[in-house]
Amino acid sequence: MKTIQTSKIVTIPDKVVVTLKGRKIEVNGPRGKLEKDFGHADLELIRVDKKRIKIQVWYANRKQIAGVNTISSHIENMFKGVLYGYRYKLKAAYAHFPINVVTSEGNTLVEIRNFLGQKNLRTVRMRKGVTCKSTGNKDEFQVDGNDIELVSLSAALIHQSCLVRNKDIRKFLDGIYVSEKTTVDPIE
Repeated sequence: MKTIQTSKIVTIPDKVVVTLKGRKIEVNGPRGKLEKDFGHADLELIRVDKKRIKIQVWYANRKQIAGVNTISSHIENMFKGVLYGYRYKLKAAYAHFPINVVTSEGNTLVEIRNFLGQKNLRTVRMRKGVTCKSTGNKDEFQVDGNDIELVSLSAALIHQSCLVRNKDIRKFLDGIYVSEKTTVDPIE
């Protein structure tokens, strides 16, 4: 069954400037600029007034109605990213061989050595606009950026680069795991 019209209104926070052009949205804030193209979705992005955006879809089925909420969440994540930024903290866990994590090239390249005593070097390049650096605590480092998708993708690539293969993963728990998800700047 099709619903005639579904809409959701997203409120633009202070200190954020939004530019809409068709289904492309550009968000500028104190921490930088984010752009996203929702051209794949069959819906309308309408500027109601200076502080509100309306996401609207006509004659939609269930999946298109769910898309309205999804795109609303994406836009709110963009607002949060340009206001506060995103930070994922990761910890290296090991039983015997200490995992050595080094960042280089302006904190955009992560090198992982001595995972399970292996000699090969694992390298992970951070996505655009994402940096990785040590927190100062032992075996802990953080991934920072404005786009939640790129920050979480970079953290996932680090985690996946050192998965245990051909062993019982209940016994061999070594690896790098996300320990905390937070923002760079504290939320007021």
